[in-house]
Parts: sequence; C-alpha cells; structure tokens
Amino acid sequence: MILVADCGSTKIDWCLLNNGKVEKQVFTLGMNAVMLTEEEMRTRLADELAPEMAGYPIEEVYFYGAGCISPEVCGNVARAIQANIPDTKIVEVHTDLLAAARALCGRTPGIACIMGTGSNSCYYDGEKICDNVSPLGYILGDEGSGAVLGKLLIGDVLKNQLPKDLCEKFLQQYELDRMTIIRRVYKEPQGNRFLASITPFLIQNIDRPEIHALVLNSFKAFFVRNIQQYKNYSELSVNFIGSIAYYYREVLEEAAAQCGCTVGSIIKSPMEGLIKFHTAI
Repeated sequence: MILVADCGSTKIDWCLLNNGKVEKQVFTLGMNAVMLTEEEMRTRLADELAPEMAGYPIEEVYFYGAGCISPEVCGNVARAIQANIPDTKIVEVHTDLLAAARALCGRTPGIACIMGTGSNSCYYDGEKICDNVSPLGYILGDEGSGAVLGKLLIGDVLKNQLPKDLCEKFLQQYELDRMTIIRRVYKEPQGNRFLASITPFLIQNIDRPEIHALVLNSFKAFFVRNIQQYKNYSELSVNFIGSIAYYYREVLEEAAAQCGCTVGSIIKSPMEGLIKFHTAI
C-alpha cells in the first residue's frame, strides 16, 4: 500500500492507496515542518495518524508539505513518519511545489504554479523541478496571491482609490475600520491569512471595472515577474493549483493572454492529481 500526504498549515490530507484505489482517507491537523521539531511532529503523528493506519501494510509514504525546503527539515519529517509507520520501506518528503508539479503535469514537462494564500511557480521537466523564481512572500512578492490581492484591496480602500460606495460596502461587510485593519495586519500573527480572507469581496464585485483592474493587474504582475523568467515559457502550458486560480479563472486567463502565456489545467487541490501520479504504471 502507498500513503500520500498533502500537508498544509491547516490540515493534512492522507490518502491510503491499494492497487490504485483509495482504501482510506484521513485528515489530521496541519503543520509547518519549519516551525516544529522532529519530536513535536512525531508526537502529533502518534496521536492523530498512527491509530488510523494501524494494521495496514504500508510500504511507501510520499509526503508533500509547505516548509519542506531543506534536507534537514525533510529528514525531520521522514524520521517522524518512520517512527509511526515503522514497517514502511520508502519515505519521501518533498515540497508542496513538487506536489503541484506532479499533480498538474504528471510526467510531462510544463510550468506549475500555486496560487492560493501565497503564490509560487516552477519549470518542471516531467521528473524534477529545474527552475524556480523565488516567490519572496507577500511583502516582497507573491504576486496574484490571496494575501497580495487582499493587501491591494485594503490599500485602495483606505487610500480612497476605489469609489466611495465600494469602500463603504467593504468596511461594512467585514465589520472593519482603519485601526482594526492595522492591528490585524501589523500586530496580530498570520497577517497574510487575514489579507487572503477578504478576497471573496473581489470575486463578488468582479464586474466593477476598478475591482476587475486590480485583480487583472496583479495576475499580469505574476506572469511578468515569474512566468516570463522561464526559458520557452510561451511554448509551455502554465498550470495552476489553488483557490485563487480556481475561482478567478476567467481573469487569470485574460491576464495570461495579455502576457503571451497559455493557461492549461487549473485545479483547486493536488490530491486527485497526486493519486494519479503515484498509481500510474
């Protein structure tokens, strides 16, 4: 049996595969491997995962997660998994970006992107990630992401760059004022999540030209500052995973066309593609 994990900060989606079919699916508390010690991860998996997998002959584990960006961190995760599934023969730990590439492109070369709370991209040769433009996070980069779209929206509201009715509608809908926003962004943890949480306002009002332009320009910045840095980008499909790409597909395709790019697959989450990747003969 094969166990595949898609790990985010909120939850981990574990799929146990038996001869290409889903035998069992389990959700456990999410974790960022950079923020936790090996012992903390081991304890958490012992409490939440091990009881669910007891009795299953798991031979291979493929774990994909944000924060799995160095051999040290990946080693910590692998040992924590091995401690709780001791009979497994293979434990591989990879980044969420490789999960996106494998889920979107399979074993075919292409450009794979994540566009959710944050954004990222890579050139994938069908086996491995060969090039990656650093996303730099929502302060310096992450163009097109939920956090950046939220940041742009709030900036335009507080600096009166949108029509008065839109500004008032936004503040009333989310029960926000200037000081509350400043506190949520600068003083409370995970300001990026707060910023991303207000993006539904954009899709609800996407027919307003000012909102459409805000989203379109952010997506165009993503293509210019990231995708156009890859060799032969115009000859490859640009594929996306994540809620922002999924819900804003029409505007994303409009931005791509204006930047000489072709959008391929867009999926909300990677697990379906990962199942296909790991069960394909």
